[in-house]
Order: sequence, then structure tokens, then C-alpha cells
Amino acid sequence: MNQQLEIEYKNLLTEEEFLRLLAHFQIDEKDLVLQKNHYFDTPDFLLKEQGCALRIREKGSSYELTLKEPAEEGLLETNEKIDEHLAKGAIEFNILPQGDVTQRIAEKNIEPSRLRYFGTLSTLRKEIPYKDGLLVFDKSSYFKKVDFELEYEVKDPEKGKRVFFHLLNQFGIPVRKTENKIMRFYLEMPKK
Repeated sequence: MNQQLEIEYKNLLTEEEFLRLLAHFQIDEKDLVLQKNHYFDTPDFLLKEQGCALRIREKGSSYELTLKEPAEEGLLETNEKIDEHLAKGAIEFNILPQGDVTQRIAEKNIEPSRLRYFGTLSTLRKEIPYKDGLLVFDKSSYFKKVDFELEYEVKDPEKGKRVFFHLLNQFGIPVRKTENKIMRFYLEMPKK
């Protein structure tokens, strides 16, 4: 089973702050790479209720099915590489491939056959190594919303927190309460 612990700090940015950071780190907007997150849950949001998120990430011609679950520190990710055929089957017909991810979901007393595709969040992203972590610049579009975000992925939570907040302070960027992408996606989702 492919699992890893994700520890990251994140902060929403204004477009001006985003562009200023790109310029400082000498990143051209054309260097941002498109990825799409296709989100799934049950119609009554049983995964969301448990603080979990399920997505298929599409980058170029590669697809990865990921379940994120709360952990003592950060999030526990269970990942499975899948092919385009399986990804399309999940998105178009709500048929998720059987494997480690659906097994973890079943262990949460959620029947994988109840999972439904809810929509796609598209992100233009650039990642760069930065002080023992990974600095991530994201411009995301979903429904009628566009937002800008800075993430910092780390192994050491205490050092990572210091480095991240120092960086925000250095650029005069206020700390903003920042939900993860799937929560922002759900908040913008049209009510049926």
C-alpha cells in the first residue's frame, strides 16, 4: 500500500501577492503546470463528515487516485496510480477501481459503490525546493471562482511552520484562514 504523511502549511493570496512571489522566485506564469483534481464523495458527504477527501489527480497523461484522512500530524494519504480508462470510468460512470483506496473507504463503513463524482478543480502549479521543504504556487479555478494559494510541504512541522510564517511576514502577506482545496470547492459548489 502506497501511503505517506502530508504536512503542509497554506495561505490564500491576492492575485497581486501571488504575482509578486512568482517574480521574486523568478517563476514565469508560463512555467505553471496544469493539473486537475476530480473530487468524489457519497451523495450525503460521508467522507467529508469524517474529515476525508477523495480525488483523482490528472497531470498530463498520468492519473492518481488519492484518499486523504486526518492523522495525528497532517494528513495520511493513500495513493494509487491508475490508467486513463479507470479514471474516465470513475468520472463518467462513478465506478471507482478496486484497490487500496476503496478498501480504506470500506473500512470506514462507506460502501465504495455509493461514491459519486462532484466536479473538477483545475490548478496551474509550480513547485520549487525551499529550505528543506517544497514551496508550491497554485492558481485554482472551480465553478466561477479563481483563487491563489501558497503551500509549503515539509517533513518537520515545527521548522516548516517557522519558515512558512517568516516567508509570509517577509512579503507583508497577512496570515489568512485557508481551507484545503476540496473544502473551498464544496463551499462554491452550486446547491442542488
